[in-house]
This record gives sequence, C-alpha cells and structure tokens, in this order.
Amino acid sequence: MLFRKKSKSKIFCIGFNKTGTTTIEKVLKDFKYRLGDQPQAELLFSNWLNRDFKAIKKYCASAEAFQDVPFSMPYTYILLDQYFPNAKFILTVRDSPEQWYNSTVNFHSKLWGDGKNKLSKEELKNVNYRYKGFPYDFIKEVFNTSDNDIYNKEKFMNLYNQHIVQVKDYFKTSPEKLLIINTSNKDDYFRLCEFLNKKPLSDNFPWENKTSEI
Repeated sequence: MLFRKKSKSKIFCIGFNKTGTTTIEKVLKDFKYRLGDQPQAELLFSNWLNRDFKAIKKYCASAEAFQDVPFSMPYTYILLDQYFPNAKFILTVRDSPEQWYNSTVNFHSKLWGDGKNKLSKEELKNVNYRYKGFPYDFIKEVFNTSDNDIYNKEKFMNLYNQHIVQVKDYFKTSPEKLLIINTSNKDDYFRLCEFLNKKPLSDNFPWENKTSEI
C-alpha cells in the first residue's frame, strides 16, 4: 500500500502590498513551503473582480503558500477559509496607515515614475505590468479613487484600516487561524515561527523586497 506524504496546511499572507509580504515570502521559502507563482496569481485580479473565486481556489492547488494579489484583497480570506478550513492566515501590518500609504506611493513612483511625484492616471495607464494599465485598473477598482486624485490618501488609508478591522472581526471566533505581525518587530519573527510550528532559522526577519509588485 502506498502512503501519501501529508501535505502542509495552506498558508495565506493577507496583508496589503507594502506591508512586508515579500519578507514573509522569503521566510516561507526558507521553511521549504512551495510558493505560488506571483505573476500568474496577480492575473486572477479579473476573476476577483467578477467574484469568480472558483478560479482562485483552483490556482491554490499549485502551491502551499501564497501572498499579495488576489489573496490580500478584501474578503478573499473569507472564501479561502471556507475552501481550506485548516489553512493559516498571516496579516502583515505597518506601524501606521500613513507609513503604509507613503511606502506604497513612493514605491510606485520609484518603480514607474520619476521617483519624486505621485503617478498620474495617464502614467498608470501606460505602465506595462502584467498587462498595460494593470496598476491603474487595480487602484481604480480596489480603492475607488477618482482620476484627478488617483492616490487619494483618505480612501487608501480607510481601506487599509477597514481591511485590518474586518480580518480581525472575521477570525475572532477562531483566533488560532490568524497571526498579525509587523516585520519591523524582531519579536514577531519568533511569533511567526511558533505559528508555523517551525524552529527559527535566524534571530530576525530577513530583509527582502521586490522591484516589481503593485
């Protein structure tokens, strides 16, 4: 009789982009989790818009751990929890909503603009990332901003705060499934290791960042 090796529980990092999700990805890779292909995952954005979560579930068969779009998008974690009842969820946060907002705006400017100013709608529409105009479509659909104020600070920070509140509220009856961490806090590395039932490989989070993520 053949015995299948028991697979690891699914791990979903559901914090917004620019909250240390790439650092978490590095930690998960160091622990030998199979990570989902990010370019392929981000193209599921259109499925998320159409509330086609079956396509997202199907994609989850490709790996053990996932981060960023579409897994970090509002309400996706609810469906993931229903599909994968043994999954664990990691919510990454920054020191403040404003810190996260500034990091996001500055990162986009350095990646696709002049590195000094916020990108305009025209610039975003011309960004060739996943497909031409993907960052524009993402911001418009997720943050619901106007073309003349595409990076509206209030709307960005409101959604950031709302996401955290809603995640906490959803998991309040199953707190063992959720870990909230800030990768700038050394102690949170050990909390993450404990959450994953892994022996620490270091004494802090590894510094890691991508040059191409929304």
